[in-house]
Amino acid sequence: MKVLVTCPPMLRNLDEFRPVFEQRAIEVAAPRVVQTLTEPELIELLPGCDGWIIGDDPATRAVFAAGKAGNLKAAVKWGVGVDNVDFEAAGELGIPIANTPGMFGKEVADLAVGYVIALAREFVAIDRGVRGGGWPKPTGMSLAGRTVALVGYGDIGRNTARRLLAAEMRVVAYDPVLEAGHPPPPIEVAVWPDRVEEADFIVLTCALTPETRHMLDATTLSRLRPGVRVVNVARGALIDESALVRALESGQVSAAALDVFEDEPLPGDSPMRRFDRCILGSHNGSNTVDAVRRASERAIDLLFGFLGVS
Repeated sequence: MKVLVTCPPMLRNLDEFRPVFEQRAIEVAAPRVVQTLTEPELIELLPGCDGWIIGDDPATRAVFAAGKAGNLKAAVKWGVGVDNVDFEAAGELGIPIANTPGMFGKEVADLAVGYVIALAREFVAIDRGVRGGGWPKPTGMSLAGRTVALVGYGDIGRNTARRLLAAEMRVVAYDPVLEAGHPPPPIEVAVWPDRVEEADFIVLTCALTPETRHMLDATTLSRLRPGVRVVNVARGALIDESALVRALESGQVSAAALDVFEDEPLPGDSPMRRFDRCILGSHNGSNTVDAVRRASERAIDLLFGFLGVS
């Protein structure tokens, strides 16, 4: 058997997992991946593989059909987000598939709250200034008593809320699941975009769906309190980046910390690079030694189960 791995965090640590495959005489195809492979690259590679551990690649109907026409028998999406995977097509083609939810809630929440603190206290800008020979002392923002509009209350959102509450922040959560239920106090619940005017921070931790795409658009940005700070550790397309750029230029948004973007890696000519007070990440929120090991082991177990490998 042969398994294709296209998830960058797992690929960077593949030597740790190779013995698991070798013990079962399974060959691992490990192409060089910066963020994702292209659809044509996958269509070329996948037919020769029995299994696929998917990263953020375009796992489209065309890709699955090409794999099915060859040897592909099963696939697993490494991680939580599944907006890049056509699960319906895989099912119709008879390809068993699953993802690995509940793997990264604490890790991504750590990053989200780290971004909140960094934007409030501007320590990235201070670091840049000191390295440049200066001695900057920007006036920061205290967290206690400030309001966070937390969009998404799944595993990542719940873990983020716990950390924000520990900092004595007020959390207004947005999630369709919460609208019909009762969150644990003192979490408050609203329907997006109601009450966004109250927020000092917008923190996005939700899934990307047709309904949430560009949920933070020009109209919603115009409603926000001037000087609001935006954090996105979920998916880039939740934000209309061109609208965010205009909001940053006008000062409606004071700064943003973005671990994800609509186009990844971030293009060299992206206007987001112009804003010194913003923090730009590399879609790396889940990438800790512990989390990569946990998710990779789960993905391997699921794939082996689908393939009938013990």
